Amino acid sequence: MTISTDKEETIYVIRLEGELDASSSIQLDTTLQGALSAKEQLILVDCEQLHYISSAGLGVFMSYLQDFNLEGTRMVLCRMSDKVKGVFSVLGLDSLISIVSEKEEAKKQLLA
Repeated sequence: MTISTDKEETIYVIRLEGELDASSSIQLDTTLQGALSAKEQLILVDCEQLHYISSAGLGVFMSYLQDFNLEGTRMVLCRMSDKVKGVFSVLGLDSLISIVSEKEEAKKQLLA
């Protein structure tokens, strides 16, 4: 798993590449905690190169929902493969986390 971050104007972009499993979920947790500590308000998670997500990876996203809500932080995930998006859908997490198809759509949603 490779996780890279960037700032595009006011949006904090996190790019996930590879497989998000129990061992790599710690890296995602550290990245999201860093965004929270830095008071990032707009987070875009680009999942274009994410090939697999385990329950541990899903758990990391879920563990930050309340913290982000309390801090007024908005997060949108984009460009997921059908396989990864299916995991979110089956568990009903797509109703709790905003997931869109394209990066530009995610930016518009965050900036709205």
